[in-house]
Amino acid sequence: MKVVNYGRELFKGTATYYARYRPMYPSSLIRFLVYKFSLDGSGRMLDLGCGTGQLTCRFSDWFDEIVGIDMEPEMIEEAKRISTETRVENIDWYIGELDTYTDNFKQTFRLVTIAKAFHWMDREKVLADLYELVDNGGGVAIIDHYNPSQEPLRWQKKVTSLVKQWYGAERRAGKTTYNHPKMTHEEVVSQSNFELEIHKLPAYEQKWTIASILGNLYSTSYGNKRFLGENVKAFEDNLKDELLKINPTGIFKEQIDLSVILALKK
Repeated sequence: MKVVNYGRELFKGTATYYARYRPMYPSSLIRFLVYKFSLDGSGRMLDLGCGTGQLTCRFSDWFDEIVGIDMEPEMIEEAKRISTETRVENIDWYIGELDTYTDNFKQTFRLVTIAKAFHWMDREKVLADLYELVDNGGGVAIIDHYNPSQEPLRWQKKVTSLVKQWYGAERRAGKTTYNHPKMTHEEVVSQSNFELEIHKLPAYEQKWTIASILGNLYSTSYGNKRFLGENVKAFEDNLKDELLKINPTGIFKEQIDLSVILALKK
């Protein structure tokens, strides 16, 4: 399978929005992984494609050492800031790819998390590389709530429509455009050396304001604020006006279904 090269500026300029506006993962996810992998404060964890580290830091009490890897320097700088402010001291942050990390460090991990990032990766190669890095009895947790069959809510349809109007019909991603992989994550795992398990966690409610909808959009690769150029204020005013027509309170809700795809090394 050909892997698209999105370039090194895929998330350039998004880190502050990412840290502030990306929805937090529910406590049920942390409890599930703690129970599933019998986490007890020992061993190492790797968060691959860690972003600004909100999920990484949630596991600081459950491992001796944690490594967070991301290709975007701004993401790692923000992760360092957050972990310093919250006094989390057992996480090493690394800018780069898995290949370059393993060339310099020889470690194994009880758990590897990949949260909303697997679709950007050379998935087959990443799993092959991780199989050598995961301890027996450990595994990889691929976390996502991508659900193309779920009908968008009215306010979500309006946001999508306005994004296409102001950003263009093609979904930009770094130096090219994005198309979601045709093979599912589950299929990729089933064809690897790992054993596949799929778990659906209880749905949880996410509340949005107009500010957080905008901030979350600006945290994405396709919604990068720099793509708007001089049209930022016009776009924001347009979005605000249209969303207030749908709900004058400016508060919007959605139910998020979270799935965890496990790649287990028995």
